[in-house]
Amino acid sequence: MALIAQAPVRISFGGGGTDLAAYYMRYGGLVVSTAINRYVYTIVSSSAFDSQQIISANYHTFYRRSLSEDLIWDGNLSLPKSILQYFGVQTGLDIFLASEVPPGTGLGSSGSVAVSMIAALLAWQNRPLDKGEIADIACHIEIDRMGMPVGKQDQFASAMGGLNVLTFTADGVQVDPIQLNPYTLDQLQRNILLFYTGQARESSNILKHQRNASEENRPEVIQRLHTIKTLALDIRDALIAGDLDAFGKLMHQSWLNKRGLAANITNSDIDEWYEVALKSGAIGGKITGAGGGGFLMLVCPPYRQSAVTRALGERGLRRMDFGFDFTGVRVVSTETSALPIR
Repeated sequence: MALIAQAPVRISFGGGGTDLAAYYMRYGGLVVSTAINRYVYTIVSSSAFDSQQIISANYHTFYRRSLSEDLIWDGNLSLPKSILQYFGVQTGLDIFLASEVPPGTGLGSSGSVAVSMIAALLAWQNRPLDKGEIADIACHIEIDRMGMPVGKQDQFASAMGGLNVLTFTADGVQVDPIQLNPYTLDQLQRNILLFYTGQARESSNILKHQRNASEENRPEVIQRLHTIKTLALDIRDALIAGDLDAFGKLMHQSWLNKRGLAANITNSDIDEWYEVALKSGAIGGKITGAGGGGFLMLVCPPYRQSAVTRALGERGLRRMDFGFDFTGVRVVSTETSALPIR
């Protein structure tokens, strides 16, 4: 038997950076985001050998250990190895990981790897599958056990699916779905574009800078994060009102504030691409994730999208089609139908 878990990646509309504990433990954080139908997959199958193997298609790397050896989870594949260690699996096992998006592109794929693998191993051990618990375990492993300088939005967006307001406090994470009528939801999806810049980046340095600045309570960074959180609330209200022009303009204001959080969030190429997009008809946008590369997300009316796509295509950027995901993480057995997750 084999188990296949899939977890969506996400795009964040506003509030990014306020989901870091260094900020939300003092001030409370808030992020507006949606899961999208591009997925990270974990396939777990039993092994006839007295060993455990992890194979990553995206990183073109492989790990094997005998069950008699200690599991060392640093170095390559440190995240999946840490998850395997957390579950204490002592049987022969093969784990295959693959993603529909390149790693390091600002769509939260690391959190999705954690969510998909945790869901798969919970199912493998015949333990109850609860989306909130899966996200909590993913956060615990990435942040507490591994010390990664990440927030909590990626794990919860991936596990829960849908278009949500995520609120972060010392008491936990609250997930509030944004209820849009079918017409507004359809128009929102049609007005958002994603362009792959070809620049993968390591987000940890950017996030470490933001975390340290928040821990040191640097006034200029804290004030920008306050503004970013306020804009996220305005973005939520614009979506509920169905005002996509206001949504695009608020995205623009949020990006102007975000790129002031750290020097390496943007660069001359990103600034040029964004300006070209605005001149070609986009209303607003941002670089996804922590910044520095990845995907350029734009809010653009459909009748201007051909011009934007052509202008950015001439500069080497490629558009990726997508839709929203409202399922979140799910697990399928090769011997049964989809397994229920609360």
